[in-house]
Amino acid sequence: MIVQKLLTLMARTFGAKGETVCRLLKSLVKYISVIAMLYFCLALLGIDTATLLASAGILTLIVGLGAQTLVSDILAGLFIIFEGEFQVGDIVTVGDWTGTVVEIGVRTTKIQDGNQNIKVISNSNVSGVINKTRDYSFSSVDLGIEYSESLERVENILQKEFPNIRKHLPNIIDGPFYKGVVALADNSVILRIVALCTEANRGQMDRDLNREIKLICDKYDINIPFPQIVVNQPTVIKQASEWEKEQARKFTEEQRELSANIMNEDEEEH
Repeated sequence: MIVQKLLTLMARTFGAKGETVCRLLKSLVKYISVIAMLYFCLALLGIDTATLLASAGILTLIVGLGAQTLVSDILAGLFIIFEGEFQVGDIVTVGDWTGTVVEIGVRTTKIQDGNQNIKVISNSNVSGVINKTRDYSFSSVDLGIEYSESLERVENILQKEFPNIRKHLPNIIDGPFYKGVVALADNSVILRIVALCTEANRGQMDRDLNREIKLICDKYDINIPFPQIVVNQPTVIKQASEWEKEQARKFTEEQRELSANIMNEDEEEH
């Protein structure tokens, strides 16, 4: 208990890597202490611990053959610690689970998501890790404007308002930046705005950027389109003349023959 208390104090003093190592050492101390106390109690009872240790060696070999998964978990945990793939406090994605690493133990790793749910993953199953804390992240929002809106006017407004957005959102590390037109959608032109931030702030930054963009649209009367249904009277279909019908028939036949010739030539080449 004293050693664990000291390790806890050391974990608070050191950085993320120190905290990760101290947590691992706490787990090792717990298991080693239990085993040592067990043998000490047996010795007090007069049991020959030397013979017991020899027997334990045989028993360990037998158990080890059936506990390969446990050994794999322990070795994987050691590799995670000393290779520094991620540390306690890092935001990572393992499989379909994203969250903050709260503990790296001898056998398992615990990751807590945004809803405070903790997933316990065996160290041997920790693979394909995406560490989102090692570098900064981009917060990205898309703005849809009407086709009737002047794109150049909106771009000039964004240029003027970007410094104000930077002042209102101090968690922005760099930006915001205008990435241009990313899509011509059914009823809108989609513009993309991004800002550099930490992964821990990215979710809130998305919401804050959306709010700032909405306020800018309200301020400058930039219309954000929404799905609409336009009902029109049926259009009168124009009838083709006899000459046009004949020309159309000849055109389709010529195209059919040209297509067939191309296919035949391609088959002969192969």
